Amino acid sequence: MLAYIVRRILYAIPILIGVNVITFALFFVVNSPDDMARMQLGAKRVTPEAIEKWKAEQGYDKPLLWNAAAPGAGKLTRTIFYERSVRLFAFDFGASEDKRDIAAEIGERMWPSLALAVPVFLVGLAVCVSFALLMAFFRATYLDFWGVVLCVAMMSISTLFYIIGGQYVASKVWHLVPISGYAGGFDAVRFLILPVLIGVVSGIGASSRWYRTLFLEEIGKDYVRTARAKGLAETVVMFRHVLRNALIPILTGAVVVIPLLFMGSLLAESFFGIPGLGSYTIDAIQAQDFAVVRAMVFIGSVLYIVGLILTDISYTLVDPRIRLE
Repeated sequence: MLAYIVRRILYAIPILIGVNVITFALFFVVNSPDDMARMQLGAKRVTPEAIEKWKAEQGYDKPLLWNAAAPGAGKLTRTIFYERSVRLFAFDFGASEDKRDIAAEIGERMWPSLALAVPVFLVGLAVCVSFALLMAFFRATYLDFWGVVLCVAMMSISTLFYIIGGQYVASKVWHLVPISGYAGGFDAVRFLILPVLIGVVSGIGASSRWYRTLFLEEIGKDYVRTARAKGLAETVVMFRHVLRNALIPILTGAVVVIPLLFMGSLLAESFFGIPGLGSYTIDAIQAQDFAVVRAMVFIGSVLYIVGLILTDISYTLVDPRIRLE
């Protein structure tokens, strides 16, 4: 088991390095520091002196990969690649364009993102699995038919419709919850009820339909027919056998998402005014704050790789055949 985990981690290292190199190329080769300076200064005719001054203030006045003028190890360390890319592996994100510490901002904004994402994930998983089991239990009936119709209809509607419609009905018409904003402590509950509800509802269609397909596939297998032949009740067959054996593909979609919960929801946080990492990323893109965008891209890639490793580990826990292989 330990050797399996170590092997998966070693596989992830070159992937993370590759993502980091590609990100560096996109930010500093395709889009050079001179281009960044022109976008930040926002003038049509920017003088070379202003460009050089901005690059010096932001630390972009160094060579990209090799500093021939620097002594010793400085040839590698006094470069944009080392300061803006290699340091990310030590989670040294530096400062944003407005001189705020990016790591401190991430640590502060992580909690509102988790306060929104964790309930959406847990409640949504429970609701979708339960609804899918209900449709599979009453398969080939009107309940199953209209359940599938409802899922297709819900997954065909944009998330923006749920957000805007929910804000209008719950906040504008009924005045049940604030339309946007956030507060610390227990006061955050009244600001999170609506976005959590919308996050759960907007994901029911696609997730429930997929889980239903998994359950129906398991129902047609030999072990299920054997269980029925032994006289087991249909509820016992569904919950003890079908649900348990469908856990492997369910874990594929569930476990890999867990680390990404830290990143928050871009749309929900922006529309509801929640100061999480999702809105932090959107604000950085709009402000053309390249340091923040690079940090969030790196964190996202790290969390995604961690999710894949956790998925592989969870496979070995629920399916012993993988450990034997």
